[in-house]
Amino acid sequence: MGPSALVPGPGSFPGHVVPEVFLIAGTRPEAVKMAPVAAALFAVGRIRPVLVNSGQHPEMVDQALESFGFAADVRLELNRVTGGQAELTSQLIEELDRLFTERPPGAVLVQGDTTTTLAGALAAFWKQIPVVHLEAGLRSHDLTSPFPEEGNRKVVGQLASLHLAPTADATAHLAAESLQGNNVLTVGNTVVDAVLDVAARRTPYGDQRLQEIENRVHGGQSRLVLVTAHRRESWGEPLDNVLHAVADVVRERPDVEVVLPAHPNPAVRRQVVDVLGGVGRVTITDPLPYSQMARLLAQCTLVLSDSGGIQEEAPSFGVPALVLRDVTERMEAVNAGCAVLVGTDRDRIASLTVRLLDNPSARAAMTADGNPFGDGLASIRTEQALAWLLGLQQQRPDEFTPHAGSATVRSPGEAEVA
Repeated sequence: MGPSALVPGPGSFPGHVVPEVFLIAGTRPEAVKMAPVAAALFAVGRIRPVLVNSGQHPEMVDQALESFGFAADVRLELNRVTGGQAELTSQLIEELDRLFTERPPGAVLVQGDTTTTLAGALAAFWKQIPVVHLEAGLRSHDLTSPFPEEGNRKVVGQLASLHLAPTADATAHLAAESLQGNNVLTVGNTVVDAVLDVAARRTPYGDQRLQEIENRVHGGQSRLVLVTAHRRESWGEPLDNVLHAVADVVRERPDVEVVLPAHPNPAVRRQVVDVLGGVGRVTITDPLPYSQMARLLAQCTLVLSDSGGIQEEAPSFGVPALVLRDVTERMEAVNAGCAVLVGTDRDRIASLTVRLLDNPSARAAMTADGNPFGDGLASIRTEQALAWLLGLQQQRPDEFTPHAGSATVRSPGEAEVA
């Protein structure tokens, strides 16, 4: 089998054969961004999606897929003892290699920059199975941050047969690494498709306190600020600064309520409770299922987060984001004005949050141009790109252009809140 096997073409599959494409997910964000692609593949019917739960974070993947009405077709079993990267990567590669041997797919779709993504790309490449990289081209240009994700995505970039970049900036990053031409497509980010889908389902909250907060927001009695600070580099003193800034904001604005889903790590949870546990109008919850998080996000006036996913999702609901990081690989949101990098300085976070809460026109202007990450059609473009790669479609798919019909969905009661 020669190198051409890595780029299938017309005639690769007989007319009566529906090729399988493996959609591999090991973490919740991967599952969330894969689910709309699976839905698009099912809807068209010319490619059979096979959802693979890699076993990296198996329960979180199952939970995320369930939000979309899906379950994994294949669930790999890992035997993790040390929890180290070497152990995880070696087990993933061995299990995926076995799967690809027993059930060779037409292509393998990996997303982003996780250990599952790296292992999936390596295992497929070694089997000369085409690798399609969803959300290709994110770069911080610093191998130490985020670590090891920046290294993972650069390696996958060298192995992929097809690069599906979310934005023009991501496409430009690939071009700077001599990855350009016909096998690079700008499709938008499927997380936009995902968050619009699950928010519209209005999945009931598992915590009654959240329903009560939503009722107050809709009644014009409260404004909601969502806070998430999960990244490992935020733990310790940076998180302490964020938590005290949140307390400052709540004290200064008596109509503001805060919801903070706490990280499951016991030390982190203890830190959150120590600072905010006794502060009124601050609701600390367990980590929320994706469907409930999306519904909550749609009710917000403002979000403070170090999460890349939140940065991508919030503009779809007209919610500005203050990014609790000094550097982000998602500069599209910052450049479009819908996000501001604030880092973890207590005074800066508190003062900017209060200023935005006090200025409805400034908040509205931040998200007036819609979501720079997508228009809700990325999964359709991804289906077309896979069909094009596999020789099932002759025409190269159209690419995503920001602001071309991208919609911003306002949450119920937003007019009253603003």
